[in-house]
Amino acid sequence: MTAGSAGRAAHGEQVMPKGRELYVVLGALMLAMLLAALDQTIVSTALPTIVSDLGGLNHLSWVVTAYLLAATASTPLWGKLGDQYGRKRLFQASIVIFLIGSALCGLSRDMTELIVFRALQGLGGGGLMVLVVAIVGDVVPPRERGRYQGLFGAVFGVSSVCGPLLGGWFVDNLSWRWVFYINLPIGVLALLVIAVVLPKAGERERHRIDYLGTLLIVGWAVGLVLVTTWGGTSYDWISAPIIGLAAGSVALIGVWVLVERRAAEPVMPPRLLADRVFALGSAVSFAVGFAMFGALTFLPILLQVVHGVSPTLSGVHLLPMMLGMLASSIGSGQLITRYGRYKIFPVVGTPLIALALYLCSRLDETASTLSMSLRFALLGFGLGMVLQVLVIAVQNAVSYRDLGAATSGVTFFRQIGGSFGVAVFGSIFSNQLAGHVEDLARVLPPGFDPSAVQGNPQLLDRYPAEVQRGVLHAYSESIDSVFFWAVPVVAVGFVLTWFLREVPLRATSQTHDYGEGFGAAPTARSSRHEIERALSELMRKDAKARQLYERLGAHAGVALPAGSVWALCRIAKDGTVKGQDLAERAGVPIEHGRPYVDRLVDAAYVQRRDGTLAITDAGRAVAERLFAARREGLARHVDGWSPEEHPELADVLTRLAEASLGDDADGDVLRPDPGPEPTGRRA
Repeated sequence: MTAGSAGRAAHGEQVMPKGRELYVVLGALMLAMLLAALDQTIVSTALPTIVSDLGGLNHLSWVVTAYLLAATASTPLWGKLGDQYGRKRLFQASIVIFLIGSALCGLSRDMTELIVFRALQGLGGGGLMVLVVAIVGDVVPPRERGRYQGLFGAVFGVSSVCGPLLGGWFVDNLSWRWVFYINLPIGVLALLVIAVVLPKAGERERHRIDYLGTLLIVGWAVGLVLVTTWGGTSYDWISAPIIGLAAGSVALIGVWVLVERRAAEPVMPPRLLADRVFALGSAVSFAVGFAMFGALTFLPILLQVVHGVSPTLSGVHLLPMMLGMLASSIGSGQLITRYGRYKIFPVVGTPLIALALYLCSRLDETASTLSMSLRFALLGFGLGMVLQVLVIAVQNAVSYRDLGAATSGVTFFRQIGGSFGVAVFGSIFSNQLAGHVEDLARVLPPGFDPSAVQGNPQLLDRYPAEVQRGVLHAYSESIDSVFFWAVPVVAVGFVLTWFLREVPLRATSQTHDYGEGFGAAPTARSSRHEIERALSELMRKDAKARQLYERLGAHAGVALPAGSVWALCRIAKDGTVKGQDLAERAGVPIEHGRPYVDRLVDAAYVQRRDGTLAITDAGRAVAERLFAARREGLARHVDGWSPEEHPELADVLTRLAEASLGDDADGDVLRPDPGPEPTGRRA
């Protein structure tokens, strides 16, 4: 333990922002997170108009896929580089890259440019996702992290609901380019605030970064997505380019597995892939991502083209899906915490997803708003029951050393599934539409291009009713095929859920990251970071501070009131502290805190000289007993992970035990005791 702020700074410990400064930092971080989260949904309702303006209907899916692939592949690099070189500058760099990508997306002149710039935007978005989560841990005291991290989960909920609405509103009232331009003022504001108020100091860790493994992941993922995109459209399935791409991708997967076995810190440890729970959880997550991102991409086309809904109203029509996801995600989390059972949710949720997709495949141009809304709500409800529960199942089954990689891996495979889903859906849609348009050739006017209808459905008003019915039916049938072929993918996921092994939940597995329930992008999480997040949430749920310190004192055999226990821990951590500063930390007038300090002085645990309080050897020994009692209590939450076998885990417990006692947010712990006060010396 050090002696005051100067001592802490000298020893490299970060001095955390407090009060208004902390809220400013958190506000900037939430803005940055909102940018990256919105970009997963805001583009969906603008896609039909973008295709109409830039052309390239066959490449529509790549507007979504490019972002997902770049964000997914880059998150491990951002996370480890931030640990190694400091997060502030890396975070600023990720914002700048994201903003440059956003500006270039808005300036795109054709579909190829837009896809390339979306990939650049995704590269920055991956950094925003992973570094925001890490920086919260840097600037918020351990006992308060759970509360603030919950706010960032809420950001995903808000973005899921507002993204489609905002995208549609921009298309209707400004231009689709504002879907990307809106990022600029928000991002610049976040960048300026971060530059001014975010501390530079932070915990550094040395890493051996798996650049080759990351590059190989990008290689085989892009290769396989190209196979699913080009196969049957640009090239025959048995053509040389498709066979070559498929063979090359499989070869890259083989090389990747070999590289990961030898890497010091692999992006995806191969031993995880051999773990039954992780493998099954990842496979189900892949299937769910396949369905979720595919639906978000093609539902707006169904609404805007087939049903003639404006882009803004298409966002409104998607609200039932987002609200269903929100309700079931939060509800399932609460039920898991209460009853400790989790397998039932993916077992029930996956068939609901499959049923909803099948019902969506039966929609046609005559479907009512109520009929569509009920189907969308069912789809969202099923997704919310599965997304975060798969993460919980995996976290609960793997060893401590693989906790971080397993947590990241499940969301990684969801995003990869989304990339494949959007690509496959896009290929099916293009093939089906081309076939239906060919069947319509006899009734279509010369030179009429049905794809132009996507950006401006009112074009059909100029043509006879037979043409209108034919084109709308062609779009409806094509989109129905997309949802129909998604059903067997989710059905396979349903079968796999029956083989998930359910074991009693660890306490840490019951602390949910609600961002996972709203389709959050993956973050590169170490086992240490994941345990800190879970323990921080559990500490937040502790009893009120006064009761906590009363129990702690009794457990450690320290006969002191709660306020004296708090003050002793605080003084022991600082070494020396002025009485006025101690009262300010507790948030009480000095007169309220003086009786508790007097007890410490009377017991010879603290010395008072000219208003300065200093810990004695006897006081330090008692404080160490209190810290040890707190550590013992925290260790019970990680029962089964054997802290004695994992020095890193033991260090986390020791550090959190000390950091969580005598902190600045203990509220009423130093309020006046209802009993008789000790002698009133002056602090």
